[in-house]
Amino acid sequence: MGRFVLGVGGGSGAPYMRRVFEGLLLGGHEVHVVISEAGRKVSAIESDLHVTGDPRSDAAAIRSWLGEAGGSGSVRVYALNDFEAPIASGSFKTDGMAVVPCSMAALGRIAHGTGSNLLERAADVALKERRSLVLVPREMPLSLIHLRNMVAAVEAGAEIVPAMPGFYHRPRSIQDLIDSVAGRVLDRLGVDAHFLRRWTGPIPAELSALEDR
Repeated sequence: MGRFVLGVGGGSGAPYMRRVFEGLLLGGHEVHVVISEAGRKVSAIESDLHVTGDPRSDAAAIRSWLGEAGGSGSVRVYALNDFEAPIASGSFKTDGMAVVPCSMAALGRIAHGTGSNLLERAADVALKERRSLVLVPREMPLSLIHLRNMVAAVEAGAEIVPAMPGFYHRPRSIQDLIDSVAGRVLDRLGVDAHFLRRWTGPIPAELSALEDR
């Protein structure tokens, strides 16, 4: 199976992170996790994930939080200031990295190579090694600074997958909206998103009527 890095930043969007996490682990992949300080706070507020910054206890907390959705994959968590971690080096091979959610502050530092913690260093490694790096911002509205930083990130080799759920699949729940974003993140990492409803053409009127009941 694959080996991926999952960075959890301080932007709003923890439910997206959870679904990406589930998709990776259900696929049997190895997931290396680093969570920013703001990411810990947002994850607790938005999704009841309570982590402290201690790698061992956080790995156990994540496993408990995911429950059966954790699948057969493995989880390894790193401290935010652990620059001796394997993911801080390009010689440690991975199949890609996603930052879900990604704050605009972190995106700016990643885009300009001025990272100051392990999350941003791991993203820098993905860029320099020409590996897939998916950044998932949710900010709105976007300032000119945000837009220019996103352009710089793309020019450096990152992919921007904004947390903008689609409606063409006729979502029936908030989970459907979450899945539409998380599934596209997994797509960019080359991981099968079994839960993503893909476009196959307009839904016939009679089926739409049945769904609306």
